[in-house]
Amino acid sequence: MEPQNDTQILEFFLLGFSEDPELQPLIFGLFLSMYLVTVLIILVTISDSHLHTPMYFFLSNLSFVDICFTSTTIPKTLVNIQTQSKVIAYEGCIIQIYYFTLLVGMDNFLLTVMAYDRFVAICQLLYLMVIMKPQFCVLLVLAFWAISSLNSLLRS
Repeated sequence: MEPQNDTQILEFFLLGFSEDPELQPLIFGLFLSMYLVTVLIILVTISDSHLHTPMYFFLSNLSFVDICFTSTTIPKTLVNIQTQSKVIAYEGCIIQIYYFTLLVGMDNFLLTVMAYDRFVAICQLLYLMVIMKPQFCVLLVLAFWAISSLNSLLRS
């Protein structure tokens, strides 16, 4: 029996945005502020009852997906900036790839549904509330979560 290369990859080395220690607090603040703005968008759309139309329903879902999307990479980035560690475990990388593809697909689907909602609002204004019923909007979002989950399972 011939000897085989049995090397296993246990972790990956992440390249940062900048090695300059003076820029690290600026990068940290920038990422943290972007993360907090996406949380603020969801809180505003949930708290105001005037914003419970299909357009804002999809917008709040898009904000939720964006929070989840940034949550796949930003916390690890913030930890790496603070600890000066630049490694990620193989399993963590695979998990990040799965959620990254899941949420990118969901982002695209939600933008497509939002475009359809605006099309209906412009071309069929009198039928908007008949076509875009709340049950239909929820069904669209659930269907796209399922499709996006299957897609990301196939890709990761």
